[in-house]
Amino acid sequence: MEARAFVKDLMASAGLAVREDAVGNIFGRWEGSDPSLGSVLTGSHCDAIPLAGMYDGTLGVIGAVEALAALRRAVRRSTRGTAAAGRAARPRARGPCSRPAAADCRRPQGFKPKRSLEVMMFTSEEPTRFKLSCIGSRAMAGALSAETLDAKRDENGTTFLQAANAAGYGGSSHQAVLDAARTAPGVVDYFVELHIEQGPTLEAEGVDIGVVTAIAAPAALEVTFSGDGGHAGAQLMPLRNDAGLAGAELALAVEAHTLATGAEDTVGTTGKFEVSPNAVNSVPREARLAIDVRDVDGARRDGVVSAILASASTIAAARRVRVASALINQDPPAACDGDVQDAIAASAAELGLSAKRMVSRAYHDSLFMARIAPTGMIFIPCAHGYSHRPDEFASEADIRAGVGVLGLTMARLSGGEWGPARDEL
Repeated sequence: MEARAFVKDLMASAGLAVREDAVGNIFGRWEGSDPSLGSVLTGSHCDAIPLAGMYDGTLGVIGAVEALAALRRAVRRSTRGTAAAGRAARPRARGPCSRPAAADCRRPQGFKPKRSLEVMMFTSEEPTRFKLSCIGSRAMAGALSAETLDAKRDENGTTFLQAANAAGYGGSSHQAVLDAARTAPGVVDYFVELHIEQGPTLEAEGVDIGVVTAIAAPAALEVTFSGDGGHAGAQLMPLRNDAGLAGAELALAVEAHTLATGAEDTVGTTGKFEVSPNAVNSVPREARLAIDVRDVDGARRDGVVSAILASASTIAAARRVRVASALINQDPPAACDGDVQDAIAASAAELGLSAKRMVSRAYHDSLFMARIAPTGMIFIPCAHGYSHRPDEFASEADIRAGVGVLGLTMARLSGGEWGPARDEL
């Protein structure tokens, strides 16, 4: 709750009108000159997984607030005659990407948007509490059912509705919450998300900005093997039906089926492997695996999922164990809009930054926002590609560059005016 209050205070301090919806998404709005048009929306999340870093999601919330605040107070500098580019140019970042740039302007006349500009913080992007990712964006896109939320509980048995109502939003039922949070057609014209890459490509290639072309989507499944267990000393090897060994064999099959596609965009992970009774002197009688398969090609990903499930049945028969499986979610991948990609690339070029078109192999709220409006993503490098770990890091220079590109991209998509001092410093 303290983090939510902090974000709302940031939005208010930037001159934005703040509101929350029924599912817990927080919005800050700068009203444009033409209320008949949909908004240009940006945002990300601030929740995290255990032992995570500080930049995943938070960059796209706090950085987005700064981008809008900078547009309000700064004019763009002309880049004509500037030979510097890329990383060498970053300490002299131009445009509405930093407080120093704004402070240097002799006649500060901010941007005047035509389409309203909005920044938001999505609720529950990570599946940490309710074991369901992207609750806020799913609700906005109409991609979440009340029945799904009804079945979810946290580790204390609390429902999402109980948690939402305790936090000051929510409603009378999960259906009422979802109805209220659904985004009506025409309300949002464009969506752009700023994010760390969560991979090594930009840093390794020395590129400043990633222009995302497509977003991979995961299929999540759970597989449970059940055997009969027994005493580790007394039960003879030929008589065992070891659920743990069946699980281990399936984990290796996940890797094999993923690699068999020959596609670098296909990834498979056995991220959770629980054995019971989990005692050194007991033959495992149950193994529970949580498996994640991702790809930008939905058909290829689903082929891997089918192969994994077929292997689970084959392994169960060979090891004389019982098997049960459940497909938790199987969301389709999303393509990023070409016009939004071009706006991002043009904004990077204007700031003298290098850019690369690339796919996102991680899951983001943008995946569901693409069902609402033309969507794009801006990546900045993160050190060594590390993410979802405490040493996740993005440099101040990279953050400055990303915020600048986001601000100019939103200005382009808004179609507003810069005023007479636009090119003056």
